[in-house]
Amino acid sequence: MSVLRDYATAVSQPTLPLSIASEEQRYDEVIDAEGGLRPAWKSLASLALSLTPDELERVDGEIARFLADDGVSYLRRGGQAVPWQLDPVPLVLDAAGWGTIDIGLAQRAELLNAILLDLYGPRTLLRDGIIPAAIIYGHSGFIRSVARAKPVETHPLLLSATDLGRDTAGEWHVLADRVGAPSGLGFAAENRRVISQVLPDLFQESSPHRMDPYFAALRAALLGTSADGVEDPRVVVMSPGTMSESAFDQAFLASTLGFPLVQGSDLVVQNGCVWMKPSRWPKTKPTERIDVIVRRVDAEWSDPLELRADSRLGVAGLSEAVRRGTVRLVNGLGAGVLENPALVPFLPAICEHLLGEQLRLPSVPTLWCGDDASRREVISRVSAADPTLFVRTIDEPRKTFSKLSTAELIARIDAAPHRFVGQQLLPLSQAPVWDATGRATAVPLTFRAFTLRYGSAYRPLVGGLATVRETVDALPRTKDVWVLKAASADADQNLAEITPLPTAGSVPPLSPRALADMFWAGRYAERAEDLLRLLLTTQTHLDQPGIHTASGMAPSARILMDALAHVGGRGPGDPEEEFRALLLDAGRLGTVAQSIVRLRDAMEGVRDQLSGDTWRVFSNIDRATRSLRSSGRAHRTSESAGRMLSAMLSLYGITANMIRDDGWQMIEAGRYLERGVQLAHLLTVALAERHDARTGREVLEAVLLSAESVVTYRRRYRGSVRPADVLDLLLRDANNPRSLAFALARLRERLAALPASTGSTRAERLLDHLESELLAADMTELGAVRGGRRTRLIHFLADVIDRLQRLSDAVGDLHFQSGPAPRPLSELSLIELMEARA
Repeated sequence: MSVLRDYATAVSQPTLPLSIASEEQRYDEVIDAEGGLRPAWKSLASLALSLTPDELERVDGEIARFLADDGVSYLRRGGQAVPWQLDPVPLVLDAAGWGTIDIGLAQRAELLNAILLDLYGPRTLLRDGIIPAAIIYGHSGFIRSVARAKPVETHPLLLSATDLGRDTAGEWHVLADRVGAPSGLGFAAENRRVISQVLPDLFQESSPHRMDPYFAALRAALLGTSADGVEDPRVVVMSPGTMSESAFDQAFLASTLGFPLVQGSDLVVQNGCVWMKPSRWPKTKPTERIDVIVRRVDAEWSDPLELRADSRLGVAGLSEAVRRGTVRLVNGLGAGVLENPALVPFLPAICEHLLGEQLRLPSVPTLWCGDDASRREVISRVSAADPTLFVRTIDEPRKTFSKLSTAELIARIDAAPHRFVGQQLLPLSQAPVWDATGRATAVPLTFRAFTLRYGSAYRPLVGGLATVRETVDALPRTKDVWVLKAASADADQNLAEITPLPTAGSVPPLSPRALADMFWAGRYAERAEDLLRLLLTTQTHLDQPGIHTASGMAPSARILMDALAHVGGRGPGDPEEEFRALLLDAGRLGTVAQSIVRLRDAMEGVRDQLSGDTWRVFSNIDRATRSLRSSGRAHRTSESAGRMLSAMLSLYGITANMIRDDGWQMIEAGRYLERGVQLAHLLTVALAERHDARTGREVLEAVLLSAESVVTYRRRYRGSVRPADVLDLLLRDANNPRSLAFALARLRERLAALPASTGSTRAERLLDHLESELLAADMTELGAVRGGRRTRLIHFLADVIDRLQRLSDAVGDLHFQSGPAPRPLSELSLIELMEARA
């Protein structure tokens, strides 16, 4: 059975409802009007027609696994992260069909760039009445503060995205321009990486344009766009943070291009220039100047000083640095005005005026309500409930007025007609989408294309990102886009050679925020690993014969359960329920689940610094978690905990292969500091009191097993297990990687390697004192019992925990502080404002 043959049959008798905008049948991207394959698919017919439901089901499963392993997600509005959806059937375009798109996209990018230059410069479009002033000045994307008679940049638009859709005749129309902070390029590259692996034969047979040269051109363009005279420009990608809906896309771009991923809080403007904040700023002078910022923060949020005062995402003073020309923004502040749908009716005239050309790519038919005739038509069609017309404002989300009644909507239009447009709903083309029923169904498709200014011309990406949705509110499902070459010898992306740039070695500094994320990543990783070891040890112990008696659990089992409660918080009384809660309850402080969530959050903040293998760790943990949730059997708990522990151990191997920069030093420092804290907590509960001989032996063996030192102990010590020997191995033995002494020694090395360390900082002094006390401690005396308790050991371990916590605070004060948190001007008192000005 062939999936595409069945799809062709279904298309000839369509089940997809015809567009409400037209009585004509939709254009199909795979099957032509006669029921045959379109030209782009004919060259792939032998392989494409052999795709069976079983094969596509396998491919669909592999796609989900690959995306999960890469940690690809999309954050919906409201903060809910959902897995990225990729359909196995690509959108395939032939070279001839692509040629029209290519020329149209290049022209459109050049036109948009020319509009930007005019609107923020001489404003001839407004002066000559080609564009009504209300369209520009009434749009929130127009940033007056960057307008200049003479533009600072001749090409303010470096990268743009364009959303396209086909009509029933197969002609492409522009649905929207995305130029403020265009997203999706990283998602498109990830789609290509995954599809090329799960459909290798089809991919090799089609030989579409590879994307790699385009990213090389983008990197070269960004490095070459800095101010004149900068020999070694510093480029960063500025992100709103890990809660951005396209956080993966931003991190992918930064990692692929080799530029740091920063947030607004990582940067500061001083003397008209943008700098990376150093540790202990503002006491420490910044030294790393930023020359180019790939802006992924919306313009209005980019500068709380001049734009949106309540923003926590931007950099105060960024607008002034842009005006001075000391930093280049990609794209510039104010580019968002080009996303104004009210510009659409005027684009043909604008193109004639600025370029002296006819507009190649038509836009979706649009009526601006600021024009009396257009307003009357829109109101008439709204009153008639015309389903082919969609009404929206010029700078608000499409759904803003979806719940208003007809009368309310008309009243809004009449009150501010220049703020509204009516747009024709196109009967978008359809493409096959693999669904849960085991067949391909036809779903409407849109296509996002990207255009880059490289060299002296705008060059569209030969490919892009296709999206299919059954309804407007449905989760986006994407497709890889294959553009076939006219000849196998054609250069990928039509870039025969990327102009080489002078190479210079550099080590981009990490911001204090990034260092903090890495430090806490180390701590949470160690916390989760140690708790998993204790949980597995406890569960194994409870499974031993004789542990459960008529009077309850054996004393050794109760002690181990108390140790779990001490670290993970007191939970359900039943051991099995407690084990499950520790693995699954992310809302409870101290659980494995909570540590893993915090670990993932910390690593998301520095995703550009980490290997792609990192996200396989979380993918494996997620699979273990789902397996445990779906089963109520007791053995699943230990099995899932074991799989989680294996994943955490693999994370240690991944970070061991990192370059030994400040970030790695911080991960290791956090890991060893937390190891000392967890060991002290374990010994505090397990060895606090004297027990009978059997209980004492069982507890000591469990402690050694949990601390991964049982084999070492057996090799070092003969005879029965003694508390003093266990304490010596776990506290003082500098050759035991699981001992406190070993952890403190490694912590000293890691701190000493950091630039801000001097050998006499508070953190290093605290560490000196702790190491001295450990060296002077008598293990026999600590293990001695007085009044049934090891009082000296309890006090000693409490002091260790307290000093390690203070040491952690001291590390934060020295390396993570970067000035006070930003506050809106409206929250500052008059005295504070006057002091700041002074």
